[in-house]
Amino acid sequence: MELCIEHLSKRYSNGVQALDDINLTIPAGMFGLLGPNGAGKSTLMRTLATLQDADSGTAHLDTIDIRTHKDDVRRSLGYLPQDFGLYPKVSAYDLLEHFAVLKGIDNNKERKQVVEALLHQTNLYNVKNKHVGGFSGGMRQRFGIAQALIGNPKLIIVDEPTAGLDPEERVRFHNLLSDIGSDKIVILSTHIVEDVADLCNNMAVINQGKVILKGQPLALIEAIQGKIWKRFIEKNDLSQFQQDYRVISSRLTSGRTLIHIYADQQPTDGFLPAHGNLEDVYFSAMAGLFDAPETKIAREHNINARVA
Repeated sequence: MELCIEHLSKRYSNGVQALDDINLTIPAGMFGLLGPNGAGKSTLMRTLATLQDADSGTAHLDTIDIRTHKDDVRRSLGYLPQDFGLYPKVSAYDLLEHFAVLKGIDNNKERKQVVEALLHQTNLYNVKNKHVGGFSGGMRQRFGIAQALIGNPKLIIVDEPTAGLDPEERVRFHNLLSDIGSDKIVILSTHIVEDVADLCNNMAVINQGKVILKGQPLALIEAIQGKIWKRFIEKNDLSQFQQDYRVISSRLTSGRTLIHIYADQQPTDGFLPAHGNLEDVYFSAMAGLFDAPETKIAREHNINARVA
């Protein structure tokens, strides 16, 4: 099972090019879609969820054309959007049962089994009779996953699911996502690098509507080794170092400013080698410095195809 996206583009009426020739092949398992706010992630997720149409291009879930067979896609889809509205004065059990009816589970016995199983799976069974308006942020997100899993979907899309969660709830949510199963396609759209590093076997980085990097996180991390260097500097010297070196990140650590730079060889001036991680991969890609072989080959193929 795979999701194949080819040349997907979308321009809004205000002139913003939200998607610009997106090409991705997403296999079963967890797939991370990384990018800053406004990069086009939510537009892509809404398009795949059949909530809006692209201007051009195609997307297929196995043999199902997402643009022309929306009802078939919706029967195979579980979706947790970034802004997930709930009826605050309805209990978790009743609301989940309502969603199950909307998903076409008409048999009362089967529906009861599905609802109770999902409440157990998301660790909400003990609060099944509590109004969802009184749920914490993490409980709301777990309820969102419960409704997304109704009907045993093939494709699950979760958009910025851990934004605003405290560390404990974030760990609970990670554990829940990792238990969903490798037989489904789960797309995790986020701007939080650690979520992708912890959960995903495949990933892509999107910026200004374009895919600028794609591959397997471990392979991308391996490819960047030997290119990341670190040094503590005075905060007032940051602008000068940004002029002299390709600084990809800076942060305050124990009251001191730590910078990471991208360079093929170790620079002088007191820099030490840093063990590159997925955050370094992400920042390097956003700066246009790091191009994984898979992304470079795909880009050259697309250019050649257009020329032909």
